[in-house]
Amino acid sequence: MKQPTYFLSHGGGPWPWMDGDFRQAHAQLEASLQAVPSALPEAPRAILMISAHWEAPAFTVQTAARPGMLYDYSGFPPHTYEVQYPAPGDPALAERVVALIEAAGLPAARDAQRGFDHGAFCTLVPMYPQANVPVVQLSLKQGLDPAEHLALGRALAPLRDEGVLILGSGFSFHNLGLMFNGRGQAPSVAFDAWLQSALLSPEGRAERLRAWAQAPAARQAHAREEHLLPLMVAAGAAEGEAGSCNYHETEYLGGITASSFRFG
Repeated sequence: MKQPTYFLSHGGGPWPWMDGDFRQAHAQLEASLQAVPSALPEAPRAILMISAHWEAPAFTVQTAARPGMLYDYSGFPPHTYEVQYPAPGDPALAERVVALIEAAGLPAARDAQRGFDHGAFCTLVPMYPQANVPVVQLSLKQGLDPAEHLALGRALAPLRDEGVLILGSGFSFHNLGLMFNGRGQAPSVAFDAWLQSALLSPEGRAERLRAWAQAPAARQAHAREEHLLPLMVAAGAAEGEAGSCNYHETEYLGGITASSFRFG
């Protein structure tokens, strides 16, 4: 059965391994991630993960059979630099992804050394805590062109009929300078309202995403758009299909409005 695609807000740093107030701030997000597997038509044979935390000159595919870990955060407790998410890779799927990208006339590359970054493993651990679903990561392309990433999604769409769950991991609002001083509330509300309007219906969705920077509070929500670009891939892979919001809260980290979306 055809798998849906998702754009998932992935939360802050290594939050699944934290406790106290910081962990509690992720309670609604955690519940939404835990609910994803039961909402699928069947268990995926593998996951293709597009994380905001990997950019490369070409769309680069993780090819390792046993990817390691990449602790791409700072200032967290020592134990968070030892956590493991030992999901296997899938070299055959990696080659299939390369072939689809190249067939679409897009640039592709391979990386046998890249480990899972926190955009991947912090999203996956609530969903599949046993790490028993193979995972392949795929980079964004430097330049962060929305049209290129929508085209990437279209190229990857056949994977959905092959049991592959395509996940874009980023954040619907990502301006750290505004998150922690109370000034992010209004722009997060405005940009989230635009996302809800733009994403739920397929009509005109691609055109609106290509012009996302014209949305209300767009550059306050994403001063740099790497955390939004995984959305383009998820939406492109489900072009013409309806969207729904599977996570929404208005008090993330004390006042930010944040959302995640499903397509198909």
